Amino acid sequence: MAAPKKGRRPTGAQGRPGRALAVILIAMVALTAGMFLTKQTTPRLGIDLAGGTSITLKAKSEPGKPDAINETNMNTAVGIIERRVNGLGVSEAEVQTQGRDHIIVNIPKGTNEKQAREQVGTTAQLYFRPVLAFADGAPAAPETAPSPSASPSGAPKAEGSSKPSASATPSSSATSQGRALSEALKAPAATASPSPSASESKKADDNKAAPSPAPTPSGADAAVAGLQAKFAALDCTDEAQRATAGKEAKPEEPTVACGQRGDAWGKWILGPAGVAGTDVKDAKGVVDPQRGMWIVTMEFTDKGADKFAKITGELATKQAPQNQFAIVLDGQVISDPSVSQALTGGNAEISGGFTQQSAQDLGNMLSYGALPLSFQEDSVTTVTAALGGEQLKAGLIAGAIGLFLVVVYLLVYYRGLSLIAIVSLLVSAILTYTLMALLGKAIGFALNLPAVCGAIVAIGITADSFIVYFERIRDEIREGRTLRPAVERAWPRARRTILVSDFVSFLAAAVLFVVTVGKVQGFAFTLGLTTLLDVVVVFLFTKPIMTLLARTKFFSSGHPWSGLDPKRLGAKPPLRRSRRTGPVTAPVDAKEA
Repeated sequence: MAAPKKGRRPTGAQGRPGRALAVILIAMVALTAGMFLTKQTTPRLGIDLAGGTSITLKAKSEPGKPDAINETNMNTAVGIIERRVNGLGVSEAEVQTQGRDHIIVNIPKGTNEKQAREQVGTTAQLYFRPVLAFADGAPAAPETAPSPSASPSGAPKAEGSSKPSASATPSSSATSQGRALSEALKAPAATASPSPSASESKKADDNKAAPSPAPTPSGADAAVAGLQAKFAALDCTDEAQRATAGKEAKPEEPTVACGQRGDAWGKWILGPAGVAGTDVKDAKGVVDPQRGMWIVTMEFTDKGADKFAKITGELATKQAPQNQFAIVLDGQVISDPSVSQALTGGNAEISGGFTQQSAQDLGNMLSYGALPLSFQEDSVTTVTAALGGEQLKAGLIAGAIGLFLVVVYLLVYYRGLSLIAIVSLLVSAILTYTLMALLGKAIGFALNLPAVCGAIVAIGITADSFIVYFERIRDEIREGRTLRPAVERAWPRARRTILVSDFVSFLAAAVLFVVTVGKVQGFAFTLGLTTLLDVVVVFLFTKPIMTLLARTKFFSSGHPWSGLDPKRLGAKPPLRRSRRTGPVTAPVDAKEA
């Protein structure tokens, strides 16, 4: 039986390089197609390139709440701050957590910096207000009296437990609504004219043609009429009107407000605040095991318990919608549960249609009054669009110079091999660009100046991987091997070096991303992303393409311009083994024989 041949390797990797090339080609096509289908053909620019304001907030520990700085509360704060920023009419603002206790608010150009700073870091007011009237969010027709209200669902509005009907059903007349508003203003209900006495009535009968003087409306009447007119004209489906509705109202005054019920917007007339958010001692979203549903439990302070018992006692005697109280945060109704009885004892619960997330979010808002944490400004940076454009131009020029120098070095030193490196760099650039463009919409990634620097540094990291592999191949040729076995024998050692080098770079990027905040994270993210792409390109493109080119005559014959000329590399002559059939002995002279 013939002995197996030694030195042969499995032909899987080197025998079928087309598979790896097909994988990376499909990935490039898919990413490019996704970029055009989503219309995200350019990366999203950070404010240091597009211009704007960046505010870094740091959470502060609250007395008596050592564990308040946690992921849940930070995410709740992000949601509230984002709603405030959007309320300023800002589009494409970025609000995100950075690290354990920082929030970064990036606001594009065109925003009032002073107003933005006042909005994002302050603790907003949260109030419980009685509901006087409710209607759909669109403004009422001119001939329609603004007195509709939806049937009570007993469920909180914000969580979408019930949706308002297409047309609201009136539950109180304009007169009763006006009376409720008058009571809210702490003024008696006004009549159109004073009641006449008997003599005056007889005199009026005798002289019916005599015109009666027009009554002069009282201050309460004027306030009620103004509030009703404002309610009728309010369009909560309009973002600009939602942003201002109820924001300037004082706690002791009635107001109008917008909010969301399910998927539709609604509007409310609300009475003076009966309970403030500061009167809530604790609130949380929990599961009721008996009913198998999520609820929000509330615990009030001593003063808050008395206030809440009083207002719920008054609401329980009324008809819908005036038996409901609205929970108002930043002037917007986030929930409007109904009340069926006075709630005493300092504890209450809100139930109906909650999910785990919505129950916990509402519990956090109620527990902390608004923002679940107090924040202090760490830094505020304002960048003009012109300065950002200059920085981007300078960064691109620096990147182009660096890439040019790398290409020149490769051409001079590696000659034909440099073509493989250049094409590999091009593939890496395509993957990096498409991913950055798609990640802008997917995770909010914004390309800032440090991120551009990270991409420039990545050029050197990627080129270094090619150089490691090329030098391993040249070492094998110097040992006297031909190109095809040299390519395969060099790969395991080069692969190990490349993986270790990229792992160190990725680890440094990951640590930098975790321990830093703000724009430095853009550098760390880009560096980590391009390091991972370097591994993908080397494994799925550079190695397979090198395997294919090793089979061509230009490279396998060691052409002087291939970069693999054995003579230039100082290769040793190939080792040859001589076959011997027996022992070698000295020649014997025939005469001696």
